[in-house]
Amino acid sequence: MENNRHAVLVTGASSGLGEATAIGLANAGYTVYTGVRSEENAERLAGTNPLIRPVILDVTDSGSIAAAGKLLREQTDGAGLHGLVNNAGVCVSAPLECLPVEDLRAELEVNLIGTVALTQELLPLLRMRTAVVPPAIPAGRIVNISSGIGRVAAPFLGAYAASQFAKEGVSDALRRELAPLAVSVSVIEPGAIMTPIWAKVATGARRVLNAAPDDVAESYRDRFEAFVAMNEDRARTSRTRPENVAAAVIHAMTARRPRTRYHVGPDAWAAAIASRLLPDRVLDAVVRRQFAAVAPAAGRAEQTP
Repeated sequence: MENNRHAVLVTGASSGLGEATAIGLANAGYTVYTGVRSEENAERLAGTNPLIRPVILDVTDSGSIAAAGKLLREQTDGAGLHGLVNNAGVCVSAPLECLPVEDLRAELEVNLIGTVALTQELLPLLRMRTAVVPPAIPAGRIVNISSGIGRVAAPFLGAYAASQFAKEGVSDALRRELAPLAVSVSVIEPGAIMTPIWAKVATGARRVLNAAPDDVAESYRDRFEAFVAMNEDRARTSRTRPENVAAAVIHAMTARRPRTRYHVGPDAWAAAIASRLLPDRVLDAVVRRQFAAVAPAAGRAEQTP
C-alpha cells in the first residue's frame, strides 16, 4: 500500500525514452507500471527493477485501455495514482503529398487520441489522492511527452508535427481544466535523441516514398533523402540522452510546483525560442539554410560505394 501511494504509469516503455523514464522513476522509489505491447518486453522490464510492474497496453485499443484502468484500480487498492506519463508514440515521415491518409490516421491515433483516451480512463485515479496531499501540492500529475517539432514544424514531418502541435494544445486545455482539481499537467519537449525510433522512421519514410507515383516521388526524393540523413546524423551525434528526459519527468513528478513545459536539449530550446521570436518567413529561411548545408553532403554519401 505504501508503494502504491507513489504509483506511476508510463506508456511506450519497451524502449527509448519510455524505458529510461520507467527505470529512472523506479530508481527514485516509485512503483512504475510500464505500458508495453508484448509479453517479451514485459518479462524483460520486470527483471530490471522490483518496482517495475509491466502492463500489456495498446493505447489505440479501447478494450486494452479499459483493462489497464481496471488493473490499476485493483493494484493501487484505493490509494490512487500519483502520475501518468503519456510517452507512447510513433513518427511518420514523408512528404505530405505522398502520405497515405491511413498513415496519418495511425499517427494521430497513437500520439493524440491514445493520449486523450488513456488520460480520460485514469483521471479518477489521479484525482483520488486529493485527500492525502497538502492543498498546495498537486494530488495527481500528468506528463505528456511531445517534441521540439511540436513548436516548429519541419518539412517531411507534417503528420508528426500535426500530432505534437495537437498534443501541446490538448495539454494546455487539460492543464487549465484540471488546475482547480489539483492535477498538474506538464509537457516534455525533447530535441534530437538517439533511440530505436529513428530506424523505424527511416524505414517507414522510404516505404511511403517508394509507394508513391514516380513523378510525384521524384519531385521530393533528393530533398527527402537529405532530410532523412540529416535527422539520423543529428540523433546520432546529439549529446542529449534518454536519461535527460527521464530527469525532466522525475522533476515533474516530484516538484511542489511542476513546470508547464520542459525543453530537453539545445535544439528543443532553440525551437521554443524561434517559435516565439521569429516571423514565419524568417523561420522558413532558417530551415531552408539547414537543408542547403546538408543536401550536397547527403548526395555525395549516396554515391560512395
